[in-house]
Amino acid sequence: MSTILSKINCNSEAFRKNKDAYFKMCEKINQARNLAIAGGGKTAMAKQEKKGKFSPRVRINKLLDTGTPFLEIGQIAGHEVYDHDVPSAGIVTGIGMVAGKLTAIFANDPSVKGGTYYPLTVKKHLRTQQVARENRFPCIYLVDSGGVYLPLQEEIFPDDYHFGRIFRNIAEMSAMRIPQFSAVMGSCTAGSAYIPAMCDETVIVKGTGSIFLGGPQLVQAATGVIVDAETLGGADVHTRESGVADHYAEDENHAIATLKEIAARNGMGGGVIAPPKEPLAPLYDPSEIAGIISPNPQEAIPAKAILARILDGSEFVEYRSNFGPTIVCGTGYIGGYPIGVLINEGILFSESAQKATNFIELCTQRNIPLLFLHNINGFMVGAKYEAGGIAKHGAKMVNAASCTRVPKFSIIIGGSYGAGNLAMCGRAIGPRMMAMWPNAKTTVIGGEQAATVLALIRREKLNKKGKSFFDEEAFKKPIRDAYKRQGQALYVGARLWVDAVIDPADTREWISLNLSMVANAPILTSNFGVFRM
Repeated sequence: MSTILSKINCNSEAFRKNKDAYFKMCEKINQARNLAIAGGGKTAMAKQEKKGKFSPRVRINKLLDTGTPFLEIGQIAGHEVYDHDVPSAGIVTGIGMVAGKLTAIFANDPSVKGGTYYPLTVKKHLRTQQVARENRFPCIYLVDSGGVYLPLQEEIFPDDYHFGRIFRNIAEMSAMRIPQFSAVMGSCTAGSAYIPAMCDETVIVKGTGSIFLGGPQLVQAATGVIVDAETLGGADVHTRESGVADHYAEDENHAIATLKEIAARNGMGGGVIAPPKEPLAPLYDPSEIAGIISPNPQEAIPAKAILARILDGSEFVEYRSNFGPTIVCGTGYIGGYPIGVLINEGILFSESAQKATNFIELCTQRNIPLLFLHNINGFMVGAKYEAGGIAKHGAKMVNAASCTRVPKFSIIIGGSYGAGNLAMCGRAIGPRMMAMWPNAKTTVIGGEQAATVLALIRREKLNKKGKSFFDEEAFKKPIRDAYKRQGQALYVGARLWVDAVIDPADTREWISLNLSMVANAPILTSNFGVFRM
């Protein structure tokens, strides 16, 4: 195991300027995080408290084993996506420890439009169920939802990965012996009623919990009968008469205690396996990464300086260091867990892709989890490189990243564009979890390149019509601006194209949590597609 030596001068003027620029860049991200944590705001939260209800994050904290972390998924989802605020997309989800078992937790936020499901609420719910299924985590649903947000029903209800997929997932995971539990802590209306009805065991809270396919208003509209929520579908009805719920809770504390008891007697699911090695701190402070990243995206991010601040003891066994040097591959430990790392050090050439493909194969054979650190413009273009087979070599890397079944994680630390994003195990390729640094950017190509390509096409069309006048700069500016806005971490995280936007200083902790989660997951067999030679 060789030690990575960092050549960064942390006392230089450039380092200080980079750090100042980085923290300035984080201001909007931090504002979005604060809004997410605040939920529907003080007034809406106070309204829920008067009913004896806790906020979703308080419910989760009470459910978690004391002193254990919560790996939140999609915290800033929904930020400035709709024409009104939908903090955290109206639901808090993530992975935490309950009764000694890693568990996927889903908590509707009734302070945000009554906990109704927007398109991004559905997407976030499904994403967290996917994480639970892949890792065989039990699921606990803290239900407090008015069902579908009706004005957007066409984006929520009828399609394959819309609202109904939530219930299919519950059924399939239960069939796979992945436990499904719920506590009804508020309204559970229309489609939301199927969550507790389909779970293995369900708790309902007296006075505030209610389950009905049609609420009091719908009953009155359809039948003319006036009935209150408690009489229609309260805790007494569903534990004494209908049998929809199994456990009667006097209040939310009682409901959470009951859930913990249910989770404790569940035989499925596992806790965290201790790492095979004693964790070692890096030789260099991870907080220094903020000063290494230049605010100018054209400036390279030194790969080994990043690794020296992430890997245990800053130790790294590099693979083929002299071959395909524009991607750095090798093995080390993070939090005491073994990891295979791929990090970009320039544009991808054929040799880089071949090296990365071979490295992915080796880690797959040895069952070593993979970490992809993206800072990539894409693959090299030009007649020479096309003739040299850059397409087939790049395809091999995409094939390997797609088909390996070892746990794989992605973090965009700089740029992540086009086919480079795919080769580095972007969202479409199926990483177990994916994050992004606040400075990072991702689009199909760079904004300047997109504007130039579209301007050339525009000019060619005009020339064919015999026209020559064309204000190229006026044409290109809105394209550049759109790409700049759409590629930013805040925009990407708000749409759940990544699971989290994380601070570089927290990267080690985020990866360690993920590695501890998958250490107990089933080992799957990997079968690769045909590699074109």
